[in-house]
Amino acid sequence: MVPVLPAMTIAVVLGLLAANLPGTGTWVADGARPGLDFAGKHLMRAGIVVLGLKVSVMDVLGLGWQALLLITGVVLASFAGTYGISRLFRLTRDASLLIATGFSICGASAIGAMAAVRRIRHVDTVLPVALVTLCGTLAIGVLPLLLHPLQLTPEVFGAWTGASVHDVGQVVATAQTAGTGALAIAVVVKLTRVILLAPIVAAAGVHQRTVISRDARNEAARDEEALNGAVENGAGNPDADGAEVRLPPVVPLFVIGFVAMVGLRSTGWLSPGWLDAAAAVQDLLLGTALFGLGSAVRVQTLLHTGARALLAALAAWLLIALLGLGAAVLIVQPY
Repeated sequence: MVPVLPAMTIAVVLGLLAANLPGTGTWVADGARPGLDFAGKHLMRAGIVVLGLKVSVMDVLGLGWQALLLITGVVLASFAGTYGISRLFRLTRDASLLIATGFSICGASAIGAMAAVRRIRHVDTVLPVALVTLCGTLAIGVLPLLLHPLQLTPEVFGAWTGASVHDVGQVVATAQTAGTGALAIAVVVKLTRVILLAPIVAAAGVHQRTVISRDARNEAARDEEALNGAVENGAGNPDADGAEVRLPPVVPLFVIGFVAMVGLRSTGWLSPGWLDAAAAVQDLLLGTALFGLGSAVRVQTLLHTGARALLAALAAWLLIALLGLGAAVLIVQPY
């Protein structure tokens, strides 16, 4: 069976083509830019909320505690390893954080969530999204070729796909090549990774608030020292700047919405028709958002500045594939 590219990958590619073809490049760069930026930021967040309707806590718990611990371990090891690899290749802290989040959890959706809580500029998400899309697409082509050489059962292959491929659509496209059994476990394992988006983003939010508060205290202390020095030197008592530091929320509103949708899905109240409609809305929102992000990619700039990032992404992709394979073998033993 030949894997089919998922809609999200196609959306990024179409956006990239629109930005770089002579006939549409000027329109994308000028008149359409505000709308495309709005889509890349706000529709991405709306799509993350609706993504929660794909995740049922009951399905996740059905894997068993051993599997849940293994998947959590893979996500944490993938996150730390990808961040370390990215820094080793001298990528910025923000780029390393976004790449680690996207590769270890759920692709572009996770990148958008982390960028929001860490207040990373929209334009700085473009390269991480391009890399996670590229490597996820690479997995669609490469992993099925390893099914028979590695003598994997469909269930192990499905668990491997769910534990190591980035985006939900990419997981489906890869796992379905080994049949329905592989696809079933792949989706549950993948959605277990997706549900970890909320605690990891919350942890990043707490860290961001701590850093901002510490910097604000240090700046206040320096200002007080300068003020005391000015008074001692007879310079008077100038008014202090009373502006308050605005702290980011511990968990952004759209992540709370994501958790609420997970809870709603887990109640079993929604009929298959409603879930299918929600999936279509999610595809529309995320597809439009990823088209907007893809349209911000300039191929010449990417080739000029993205060589180290590409090498880092490929190294991280290999690391996550190895971690995921080891976890898959252990998950499926009692399955």
